[in-house]
Amino acid sequence: MLDEAEIRKRARQVLDDHWDEERGHTYPHTSIYRHQWMWDSSFAAICWHHVGEHDKARRELTGVLSAQFPDGFVPHMRYAGLNRDCGPLDHCSSYTQPPIYAHAARVLSDAGPLPAGLADHIGASLDWLWRRRRTPDGLIFLVHPWESGADDSPRWDDWVARYLGVPDPADLRWNRPNWTAFDRHLVDATLFDDNGIADHSTVFECAPAAYNALYAHAAIELTALTGDAMWQERADRLAATMDDLLWDDDQGLWSDAPVIGGGGTASIPTLDGVLGALVTPDAAKATRALDQLIDPDRFAAPYGLTYVARDHPAYDSDGYWRGTAWMQMNYLAAFAAQRWGRHDIVNAIAVMSRAAVEHSRFAEHWNPETGQGHGAIPLTWSALVITFEP
Repeated sequence: MLDEAEIRKRARQVLDDHWDEERGHTYPHTSIYRHQWMWDSSFAAICWHHVGEHDKARRELTGVLSAQFPDGFVPHMRYAGLNRDCGPLDHCSSYTQPPIYAHAARVLSDAGPLPAGLADHIGASLDWLWRRRRTPDGLIFLVHPWESGADDSPRWDDWVARYLGVPDPADLRWNRPNWTAFDRHLVDATLFDDNGIADHSTVFECAPAAYNALYAHAAIELTALTGDAMWQERADRLAATMDDLLWDDDQGLWSDAPVIGGGGTASIPTLDGVLGALVTPDAAKATRALDQLIDPDRFAAPYGLTYVARDHPAYDSDGYWRGTAWMQMNYLAAFAAQRWGRHDIVNAIAVMSRAAVEHSRFAEHWNPETGQGHGAIPLTWSALVITFEP
């Protein structure tokens, strides 16, 4: 296995190779992903921080928020050129993504003051979601799977099956053309406001467990940055609502809540269902969810956490968001475990992750059984491996 120094050297090379000095951010991959993605750059900022490049870390994170709209909305993509793939706007996406930038900002604050106004921009973004994207029950909802970050999760299969005319979602077999067509269908079904921002959908709205957990965690991080107790109060309220409405006692995980469309696949056991441990006040729930990260019948595998539980029929070790491992998910799961003092879990994830980057060559995602890389190789967020202390 590669030693720590070699892993850091290779991770730094991945970051350097994907940095655009003129635009002030990394590309996820220089030829495949030629735009700035919100959560990719948020994770890249954390990586820059860990290699001591604090100016690049701040530029990366500032770039994430540079396309923010006056009402607080932050798009999930800032285009490198004119584009209309993700809604009617040509300079950025009309959709958003998990607000990882709040956590990134809190990490970067350890190295000194943040850029002026950054916390205010983060607060405006979280406030936009709170005002514009809450169900009557108080959960945050999304209007496209892109907004979750887990684009083709099997938790969306009820929606996909209906679109494709497949009676039983269990009969679906992922392929890129069908899922790409589904994504375009959802863009067509989106209702955009006067500014071109995605507001609602006629066929897909869902309150995902992971997104709600990451929002609540972002509010906690913003409390730490600003001292404003309102954000902690919102985090506590949302965490309690998640425990009341999303906890699946049979699975020992948090499930998603379909709002428009959807069905039972919203409860398929994925790593998303563990992330409630980031914010729940319930130690018993957190323990049940986190223990599955080191259970080989659930998410533990030789080369990383499986995205879908290994004992579920939907698990496919080579399938895109069907079971392959992802470094950003390893990072978030380890962070949830760290919150509860589960150093055994953090260490196990660290070992898996180090083995994975050696075999996958810092791939976008990889087979958790063999380490075979998939997608873009390398991808910048796999440099997050350096955040795991040896």
